[in-house]
Amino acid sequence: MAGRFAPRTTRAALPHQAAADRAAASGAAASGAAASRRQSASASASASASAPASPEGPPLTREWTPPAPLDLRLVLGPLRRGPADPTFRMVGDGTFWRATRTPAGPGTLRIARRGDRIAAAAWGPGADWLLEGVPALLGAEDDPDAFVPRHRLLALTRHRRPGLRLLRTGLVLESLIPSVLEQKVTTDEAYRAWRHLVRRFGTPAPGPTADLGLHVMPDPRGWAMIPSWEWHKANVDAKRSSTILRAVRVARRLEEAATMPLPEAQTRLQLIPGIGPWTAAETLQRSNGAADAVTVGDLHLPGIVGHALADNRDADDEEMLRLLTPYEGQRHRATRLILLSGRIPARRAPRMQPGNIVNL
Repeated sequence: MAGRFAPRTTRAALPHQAAADRAAASGAAASGAAASRRQSASASASASASAPASPEGPPLTREWTPPAPLDLRLVLGPLRRGPADPTFRMVGDGTFWRATRTPAGPGTLRIARRGDRIAAAAWGPGADWLLEGVPALLGAEDDPDAFVPRHRLLALTRHRRPGLRLLRTGLVLESLIPSVLEQKVTTDEAYRAWRHLVRRFGTPAPGPTADLGLHVMPDPRGWAMIPSWEWHKANVDAKRSSTILRAVRVARRLEEAATMPLPEAQTRLQLIPGIGPWTAAETLQRSNGAADAVTVGDLHLPGIVGHALADNRDADDEEMLRLLTPYEGQRHRATRLILLSGRIPARRAPRMQPGNIVNL
């Protein structure tokens, strides 16, 4: 189907056709210079709209003072899909770069700490939208004081990590698609698929990002037009690719979930076949800053929570939810603190081997 949208090859004009064309062009220039100028301006505008934003363009900027301690690495870390994520970078000076597709268009956001303030700069059509959302992105809408630790381990971890805040991007699809790619595969497989698809079908991020290799993920139509063999090359099976294709067809309706209460947002996402509680929770933790979006259906998390809170590494989802009952309303924050505590059970089985459908 994608071949229908490939540009057609233009044939060279025959000599008598070329002469006729030149004569017609000459006459048109003499009688319609104004129309020609209008056509030229229209063509220039069209070319400009399709070209990526100039890296030399000046950014829009803003500064924001967090009301409490803020650890940028802890807050923004959940947006990173592997060490070579083409949409996210952290450079050596502690600056964070994020390329995304906003309701206003693609944009690049740079965030860095300047003393007790956060300095942000943004490029591209989505620059205004990104700058307006900086406080929410960095957890300004989060309420860590709502969490009351009932276990010594969580009390100590919260004390040692005062800069933890739950981010809110306000964007559903950008977290939903990589979460679908992570279904029932190793994280390395999912990260490779994300890299391949975004670099192959996304667009270079606006701003001075060439050296960073940042890309903006495709828009819904771009995802829908990815040929089946490219999903195969990315090692994405038909079940996951079909789920993504179903989601992008109703992208606008899914994006509305970013402003919904958690139960309604979960219901909205799970209307799509292939999106269950695990994927919905992983998405809404990022898009909505949902402090209670506990991840059920995970292969490792129940054992980690069980080991940390009850010395039971064989806990299942039901046991995990029982242990997290005292943290109702803050169960996602509780699991974040458990993971940050370092109290993780030792591995007892070989690491899961990545699958490969490319050569099938």
